[in-house]
Amino acid sequence: MFDLGSTLRILRPAPKVIGFYDGRIDGLRAHGPGENWLDDGAFALGVCTYAVVDGGEALVYDTHVSLAHARAIRARLAAEGARVKYVVLSHWHVDHVAGNEVFADGPILANRLTAELLAAHRAELEADDPPIRPLVMPNEIFDDDFTLTIGGTTVEVRRLDIHSIDGTVLLLPEAGLLLAGDTLEDPVTYVAEPARLAEHLRDLDRLETWDFARVLPNHGAEEVIAAGGYDRRLVAATRRYVERLLDAERAVGPLSDFIAEDLASGAVRYFAPYEAVHRRNLADVRGEALVPRE
Repeated sequence: MFDLGSTLRILRPAPKVIGFYDGRIDGLRAHGPGENWLDDGAFALGVCTYAVVDGGEALVYDTHVSLAHARAIRARLAAEGARVKYVVLSHWHVDHVAGNEVFADGPILANRLTAELLAAHRAELEADDPPIRPLVMPNEIFDDDFTLTIGGTTVEVRRLDIHSIDGTVLLLPEAGLLLAGDTLEDPVTYVAEPARLAEHLRDLDRLETWDFARVLPNHGAEEVIAAGGYDRRLVAATRRYVERLLDAERAVGPLSDFIAEDLASGAVRYFAPYEAVHRRNLADVRGEALVPRE
């Protein structure tokens, strides 16, 4: 029997940042043989959540894909002498909020749209496969960008409308580091809101004006994240992909051809399971029936 959380890997991508990575394991399914969000989304593609740790305090950025993962995160932080001061949710999608219950005794922060979307989809998430039951809701809501302090580390909490209308990212200005949630993804973004790609492009432009050098996404290659994350080219690569999706004449072909220039430059790295993501993205943008996941 497979124990959830038993394959969790602890990464140290930057000083005062811990990554909690799972998935991308050939032949291993975390939940079961039938199609489900855990195996065919987060686990297949790889998922990493983060904690900012300084001065005996910790900020947890997303609560991972299960209660077992969340318990492992909390245990690791406790072992390192860090008390969880805040949890910040990047957005409402299931693989980012599944472990909320483990942190229900403290502040769980989310922007207002995230809270509203979680409330609207609560019954759906609690009945999903696997179910998130009970779905613990955020208990501190914000509307605007603001700043937190973890030990001596400044963390800027900022809103972005990329991938999902309710995105929240963390900027660590002293480290020049962006914790990006799902706003950026390697090798390509998972299109969750096909009718709003133009809005996402506008915020990708806004993101380009921010001051940071490295990016830690929630979905990406373990070895890249472990080595310190992606450089700023990931923003431009994401923008090119979205622009091409919106170009009816160019929005054709396999992923390996679709993003050939960014693969060649090393801005992103090819990962075969994203071919299925790409086909779904194309179908969604065209308004066609979704193709089955592989």
